[in-house]
Amino acid sequence: MKKLWIPLTYIVFLILIIVPLARIFTGAWSDGWHGFSDALSRPEAVHALMMTGLITVVVTVINTLFGVMLSLYLVRAEWLPEKLKQLLNSVLDLPFAVSPVIGGLMIVLLLGPSTALGSLLNDAGISIVYAFPGMVIATLFVTFPMMVREIMPVLHEIGTSQEEAASTLGAYSWYTFWKVTWPAIRWGVIYGVVLTVARCLGEFGAVLVVSGNIMNKTQTATTLVYQDVENFNVTAANGVALVLAAVSVGLLLLMEWAKKRKEVH
Repeated sequence: MKKLWIPLTYIVFLILIIVPLARIFTGAWSDGWHGFSDALSRPEAVHALMMTGLITVVVTVINTLFGVMLSLYLVRAEWLPEKLKQLLNSVLDLPFAVSPVIGGLMIVLLLGPSTALGSLLNDAGISIVYAFPGMVIATLFVTFPMMVREIMPVLHEIGTSQEEAASTLGAYSWYTFWKVTWPAIRWGVIYGVVLTVARCLGEFGAVLVVSGNIMNKTQTATTLVYQDVENFNVTAANGVALVLAAVSVGLLLLMEWAKKRKEVH
């Protein structure tokens, strides 16, 4: 049975991952270098890639700061009621259970131009939906659990003995965090950052709903790929998709390399 399952696993891996990646690569280069460069140098492609990069940077920074903070609260804060912690844990997993499209729709229904809160913000000159802030919120919705879920197990594993010892010796909370807690969780944070970046680059559903996919305004790389496919511009779609896939795969390989280095040392 084992001899059957191993080749079957490789076959599934080949069909679901390797073949599509190979098809994207060959499709992106079907018209040679000029076709690939033209696909990426289009004004709409440059804008979409820059928009994706900016969203990724903003979301990753917010995820890192608030993800570390929430992880510490959920694991270390004894003053938080246990039922509140359980509720926060359940809400935290909501993006894993709900489709990103539904998440984007929730944002539109809450902050859209036709809603009371959205109209109030628009009157103040603040546009959320069909603008950059809404795209950041939508991406945060689908990526926020990744950082917390990487850090919480590490905090549970290391316990509180070293932090309590530092506090007993008179160390301030910030000093204890940087000298005791941070060295223990930094690899979890790095893994969370890598996963967040990869997820930001590939996010489509929630951003499509919230952004409106307005060319040269609220279009990201993934929604541009969708538009190119709809317009039968397959070579250009493959070119942009290849860039996104290459960055994501490169980051994941870098994370695996970092894991092995950590185990060696």
